Amino acid sequence: MCSIPNLNPQRKRMHKTQLHDMVLHENQRVEVLRQALIMEEPLSIRIDGQPYSVVMRTPGDEVYLAAGFCLAEGIVDHPDDFATIGFCTEAGVNVVTATLTDERRKRAAAVLERRGFISQTSCGICGKELVKDIFQSVRPVPETTRISIQAAKKCVKTLIRRQHLFSETGSTHASMLFDDACREMTYAEDVGRHNALDKAIGEAFMKRRIDHAHIAVLSSRISYELVQKAARAGIEIMISMSRPTALAADLSTRLNQSIACLGRRGGFMIFCGRRRFIEDDASAD
Repeated sequence: MCSIPNLNPQRKRMHKTQLHDMVLHENQRVEVLRQALIMEEPLSIRIDGQPYSVVMRTPGDEVYLAAGFCLAEGIVDHPDDFATIGFCTEAGVNVVTATLTDERRKRAAAVLERRGFISQTSCGICGKELVKDIFQSVRPVPETTRISIQAAKKCVKTLIRRQHLFSETGSTHASMLFDDACREMTYAEDVGRHNALDKAIGEAFMKRRIDHAHIAVLSSRISYELVQKAARAGIEIMISMSRPTALAADLSTRLNQSIACLGRRGGFMIFCGRRRFIEDDASAD
């Protein structure tokens, strides 16, 4: 039987990389080397005994991943909406099982019956319709945080220093949450950019600190799904290492968020929510 502890997201020690042979052609030389590759495995998320989603992820922090996913989808609004949540400990079984409280189950009935996920691209719907649909289910975030551009750049540098799996494999995404004073809160790496943000948000959520998360720094581009996930968590500022999509910028504007990214030659590009960034010393490193 699977062990499902009550609201106790234990971290399992798992292998996140595997060594594979590689033939390297470089500087007119050929070498056979061993290269670490990131692991990618399916994870099934079950809600009240029924399959809800299967995601491809890097092993580790499964309960946080599922919790962040459930928050983004609108299945839960608070950790207490889970009656139980846990990761199956049987060898070879990759399943997170969550049960909702009776009250939450009634409130989330429409979400659980919905076809397709709000945080995944749907076919046959245009960008304007998608933004309208998400805007109806996600409330705009408050405006309480202001940071200097210099501090924003330091947050990105902190993320880069923490990317140990990327340094080893060159193939992971990372997400990091900070409070309104730019203090580190949570960090996650995963083969999937959505998973990395879900894990970082899920940890803060399950530790009942999500209200302190004001800033998300991402290694990937910001797409509309990541904007929606951050807005569900109440995150005001998103900073990335590459430019956002146009749809993400449109949605972020509607949700009163701020989006920025690093530019070339040390620049800083603000796409929406400029008022949250203090421009004094903008050129400082």
